[in-house]
Amino acid sequence: MSGNKEQTAPIIIKKKKGGHGGAHGGAWKVAYADFVTAMMALFIVLWIVGQNQSVKDSISEYFKDPVAFNEKVKASGGSGILPDFSPPGTKEDQPPAVYVSQDKTNDLKQLEEQKKKIEEIIKNTPAFDKFKGQVEVTVTNEGLRIELVDNSSGLFFDVGSAHLKKETIQLLTNIATEIGKLPNRVIVEGYTDARPYVTPNYSNWELSVDRANAARKIMSENGLQKNQVHAVRGFADQRLRRPDNPMDFSNRRVSILVPPLPAPGAASPDPAGGKVRVGG
Repeated sequence: MSGNKEQTAPIIIKKKKGGHGGAHGGAWKVAYADFVTAMMALFIVLWIVGQNQSVKDSISEYFKDPVAFNEKVKASGGSGILPDFSPPGTKEDQPPAVYVSQDKTNDLKQLEEQKKKIEEIIKNTPAFDKFKGQVEVTVTNEGLRIELVDNSSGLFFDVGSAHLKKETIQLLTNIATEIGKLPNRVIVEGYTDARPYVTPNYSNWELSVDRANAARKIMSENGLQKNQVHAVRGFADQRLRRPDNPMDFSNRRVSILVPPLPAPGAASPDPAGGKVRVGG
C-alpha cells in the first residue's frame, strides 16, 4: 500500500549567515559623499566670511553673471578671483609695455604743483624743522617721489622698529592730504641699510615692509582716497641709496611714489618694470 504512493522531492532552503548585508552595498558611499559635500560647502562659506569686502563683492558679481564677470577679469589682464587661463606666450613672455597718459605733460605738471605744495608745508611747519634736508621731493618720468631719508638717530621711526614717531605721523598726514586730491595711485616702499637685523625670525625684509605698511596705514586713515594705495613693497637692502656705502644711514628710507596716470584701459606703470595690479 505504501509502495503506490509517489515520493515527494525534499525542499532545501539555504539561509545566509551574518547580519552585515547592508555593509556590502552602496548605501555607505552615498552617505559619505553627502558628508564630504557638506564639509566642502562649510569650508567655502568659512573662507568667504573671512575675506574682505572687495572679494565678497567679486564673488557676488560672479554668481550673478559668470560670463560677464569672466570677461571683466580678462579685460583687466587676468587680475581677480578667477584663475588666469591665458595661453603660453600671451602675457608673461611679452616684454613690459610702456604706459603713458594721454596728456603726460599736464599730468607731470600737476605732480610738480603738488611737489611745491609739499615742500612749502615742510618749510612753513615748525615741527618739521628737523626734517629739512631729510625729506626729498622730486618729479621725474616715473612720477612724484617723496623720500623720507633716515639718519643715525632714527629720525622717522624708532631705531630697528616700524613704530612711527609723532612728528612723522603729522608729516605723513600732511602729505596724504595733498596726494589725496589727485586721481593718481600711490605706491609705498621701504628700504634698509645692510646692517643685519639681530632678532631671530625677523630680518631687514620684514622691517622694510613693516615700515612701508605703517606709513601706508597712517596715510590711508588721514587723507588718501579709498583704495588709492596701489602697492606696498619692501626691498630690504637690495636697492641701496648709497651702494658705495651699504652701512650708510641714508639707505634707511621710506619712499612714497605717485606714478603718472596710465592711458585709459592700461595697467598702472610699475617703476620696477611690468605691471602693478590691485588685488589678485
